Amino acid sequence: MVNRSLRVTEYAANRILINALERTVKTFYTDHFVLPLPEGHRFPMSKYRLLRERVQAMPAIELSEALAASDTELLLAHDASYLQRVIQGTLEPKEQREIGFPWTPGMVERSRRSVGATIAASRQACVDGIAVNLAGGTHHAYREKGSGFCVFNDAAVAARVLQREHQQGHTALTAKNRLRVAIIDLDVHQGNGTASILRQDPSIFTLSLHGEKNFPFRKEAGDLDVPLPDGCNDEDYLLALDLALDTVHKQFEPAFLIYLAGADPHEDDRLGRLGLTFEGLKQRDERVFDFAHRLGIPVAVTMAGGYGNEINNTVSVHAQTVATALNHYERMKRPVAPLKLQTGAAIASPITPPITPPITPPTTPPTTPPTTLTTSTTKTISTTLE
Repeated sequence: MVNRSLRVTEYAANRILINALERTVKTFYTDHFVLPLPEGHRFPMSKYRLLRERVQAMPAIELSEALAASDTELLLAHDASYLQRVIQGTLEPKEQREIGFPWTPGMVERSRRSVGATIAASRQACVDGIAVNLAGGTHHAYREKGSGFCVFNDAAVAARVLQREHQQGHTALTAKNRLRVAIIDLDVHQGNGTASILRQDPSIFTLSLHGEKNFPFRKEAGDLDVPLPDGCNDEDYLLALDLALDTVHKQFEPAFLIYLAGADPHEDDRLGRLGLTFEGLKQRDERVFDFAHRLGIPVAVTMAGGYGNEINNTVSVHAQTVATALNHYERMKRPVAPLKLQTGAAIASPITPPITPPITPPTTPPTTPPTTLTTSTTKTISTTLE
């Protein structure tokens, strides 16, 4: 059994009781750090602003601007040479094309902020049980390169930041007793970068449910990969998810979850190729939150991809995830016990100072066939979806 007696300072215990009474879910945003894109670019950058405006109207949501991830934090999952090339704007044209965004200082700052928001949500979830990043889910970024609209891999960085701070808060722990983090990636595209970065790390488990014939066309082996056929419907998807979560619990028993709640499995998504409805995606979110609740562990939520033919459908799926997270928090009989982290430790000098964003922030926060579950260890589970 995993030792979760990682627990509580008197301050943190009191903070939990206060938060239980306040009933607020801390939610981090970065959309005012605009990534300038050429007209007609297919990435739906405006969805982040529209989502923040939608979430702002929800009760019991506390919006906070995310700080940028430091170089030291990014280097926990990325190669120093790659980080330098991104910061200095010296990526090769082929590298820039693979990312899919033109290089600008805004691209660098926005990418830092997106990772920073997942780090912040992860830290906050250790106190409150759940917290949300209104962006993130940049799972195609590798250690040494970006890809598929992803510059830095926020889940891999945040998991390792959390492990480092948790270990600093428990000096008796060894490397073998690291905080066990499961990354539950339910974006429609496989988390190839995440799987590659974390392949040799037994303390972090990667689960990906994704379209079998969708991007990336060369998949990376994660700890548990669930390829789904085109047109997969609610019933089949949810059955596959139930089996996958059960496998995560039996094989790994995590102490923390990072959840990539992609909107692109939705039936309206132009890049998704699956057939999930709004109701199916709501049940997907509920299953992940129920899984965390049954294990009594915190969960940090990121939005990941979404490319709806109608952008409001994508925003609605993301907003539904935030509302479901809030419902999860409100129905908990008591918040989960916090994980003890040691933050504010000495940080090495950065490669370069952070880049000043070109946009001034707002003054107020805006409001059926067989499926195979394949593990990279030794176990393969097949079941016919009925």
